[in-house]
Order: sequence, then structure tokens, then C-alpha cells
Amino acid sequence: MSAHCCNHEPEPGHKSVAPGYRRVLWIALVVNALMFAVEIGAGLRSSSVSLLADAIDFFGDAANYGLTLAVLGLGAVWRARAALLKAASMLAFGVAVLIQALASIVHGTTPEPLTMGVIGSMALAANVGVAVLLYSFRSGDANMRGVWLCTRNDAIGNVAVMLAALGVFGTGTAWPDLAVAAVMSSLAISAGWSVLRQARRELAWGATR
Repeated sequence: MSAHCCNHEPEPGHKSVAPGYRRVLWIALVVNALMFAVEIGAGLRSSSVSLLADAIDFFGDAANYGLTLAVLGLGAVWRARAALLKAASMLAFGVAVLIQALASIVHGTTPEPLTMGVIGSMALAANVGVAVLLYSFRSGDANMRGVWLCTRNDAIGNVAVMLAALGVFGTGTAWPDLAVAAVMSSLAISAGWSVLRQARRELAWGATR
């Protein structure tokens, strides 16, 4: 997908916006902000690292959608710079989840599976809805690619949280929750690195124009 995006990069001064993209971003921003509020409370109540990680991810995505809206009408160089910030936030999220998982291991807390399953289902529905809206915009520049990857990873993470809830219920231990947190961390780091590389290529291309 990255090569396809690079073959269709806009001119540095290009300011056109795909029809409907701005409206979709506003919807995504509101949905992510609401789900952050829901999941942060549920994660604290249930002591679930994966729910807390997902809540942090919702917050980061809401901020990223706002950033995308702010630079949407600007040139490709500014959009690539915004993509660098998104990449940094994804990488930071991955590291933060690992730290949370380690803290949970040290304290030996076991999460409450019912809350994990119910909230995970709500989050999945929210992210699948946003992903469907964003699907047709997934092959744009690094900025648009970052938006799509964040949403895709969120939906995958929600399925994993639901599986973790079943695992916690079946085993009575925190390890399924911690394993999902590790997967979410690796997805965030991988996606962040991908967006970082493409954004740097787009910045280098823009500097030569």
C-alpha cells in the first residue's frame, strides 16, 4: 500500500480535499472522543490493561483526527509534517502500553472479564463504523494513510480485547489481557514506523520541488 501511495503523491502546493473526507473526519473525531470517555472509566473499574490501552488509543486518534482536519487544506509538505506527529503518537502509544503491561505484572492484578467483553464490543462497533467510512480514503498521502492505519488497528485491537475477556474468564488470570496489550503495542509501533517512513519520503520529495 505504501508504494501505491507514493506513486500518487499530490503536488506540494496541492490543496484539494477528497469529497466527503472532512465530514468523515469530524464523525470519527466525535466517536473516538466519546469512546475514550467510556473506555477510560471501564478500564479503571475492571483493572484491564487492554481496555486502558484502547482508551488511550481512542484519545490519541481523536487528537489525530483534529490534527488532520487542521492541515487538510494545506500543502503536501504540511500534511507530511502532521503525519510525522501521528507516527510519533503511535510509537509513543506502543511504548506506553508496554509500560502499563509491565506495571500490571508487578502488581499482579486480574481484570474483570464481563466489563472487558461488553466495552470491547461497543468499541468494536464504533471502530468498524469509522473504518467503513474511511475505507475509500485509505490510499492517499501519508497523512490519510496514518488515519486509516489507526482505525484499522483499533478494530483489530477491539476483537483482541474481546478474546482477552474470554481468556481471563476461562483462566482466571491476567495473562490473556497482558498478551492482547502486547499485540496492540506491536501493532501501534509497526504502523507508526510505516507512517514515519512514508512521511519522511514525502518531505524529502517536497524539498526537491
